[in-house]
Amino acid sequence: MGAAGPVDVLIVSLGSTAGLRSADEQLQDSLQRGGASVAIARAQAPAQLPTLMLTDLGWARAARTAARAMLAELERFPPRAIVYSSTTAALLWPRPGAIRFDAPSAGNRPGRHGLWQRPLERRRLGQAPLLLPWSEGGLREAPAPAGSGGRALVLPVSVERSGPLEPVRDIAAITYAANPAKKGLDRVLAAWRRVRAERRSGPSEELVVAGASAQELLRAGVEVDGEEGVRVIGALAREEYRALVRRARVFVCAPRREDYGIAQLEALADGCLLVSTPAPGPYVALPIALELDPRLIDDDLAGALRLALDDPLDGYATRARDALAPFTGEALDRLVARELLPRLLA
Repeated sequence: MGAAGPVDVLIVSLGSTAGLRSADEQLQDSLQRGGASVAIARAQAPAQLPTLMLTDLGWARAARTAARAMLAELERFPPRAIVYSSTTAALLWPRPGAIRFDAPSAGNRPGRHGLWQRPLERRRLGQAPLLLPWSEGGLREAPAPAGSGGRALVLPVSVERSGPLEPVRDIAAITYAANPAKKGLDRVLAAWRRVRAERRSGPSEELVVAGASAQELLRAGVEVDGEEGVRVIGALAREEYRALVRRARVFVCAPRREDYGIAQLEALADGCLLVSTPAPGPYVALPIALELDPRLIDDDLAGALRLALDDPLDGYATRARDALAPFTGEALDRLVARELLPRLLA
């Protein structure tokens, strides 16, 4: 996105996932509602690479290219502030700026997966004038000096109900399986099969698997094509996906690590019961779900899923809506106008 005149804030958007793209668009809209002019430099997806180290390098180079091109376009009226969306986008930055992130490499790139990213990330987090973690948990995972000096402002991703709640929920359970290994789809399927066998579920009761096609799942070592009680729908437009979530009774997941959990927060907003394993990482939906019904958060995923289907607590959706009040668009707008913009543009 170009700009016709002076720009207050340039967002360097990595956009490597649907969640990151949505978060950047939300931030742009909120900044504009706060009175700031905004431009976005969008990284172009690099070729698929075999390791996380190389993948991160490809995305970091793409972000640098996008940032340089936009800064050249804005040479007459340089932006007053830059926000790099993710630590990866900031690794090879052409100019320092604020860094917004769900989780740092220090948390989600252990061992050999983050050999070059972690030390450079530590340097960038120390150089950034402002840090914008999505959550307190994300900030806690950052290297120790990152949160010092009052440079951090927790800036969550907003989550809203996507439409009227369906009076009849005709889908038993739904899960989101982009990156199926990290999302623990194998564990979700094992729990679903066990619950179906124990409850003698009929063919009409389904687990809907969204976010990846049957072919993509097969490449990840998960074969479900044609399995009774499992329907794979692949990647959908956002509106179509959320419409399905509104029809589901349960959102079930078993992430091996969760950096934020947008899909889980969206499911809670749309009236689903959240069944999950207690995954590590800055999993924002986890304490909310534990407060709503601790029975549904368990390493015994099948047992938790059976309880959700057969013995749901009354008032769960209403209490979930109240718990998500800090994540509304109005709450984000207030935070951006009152705290973020004055610090960005100081």
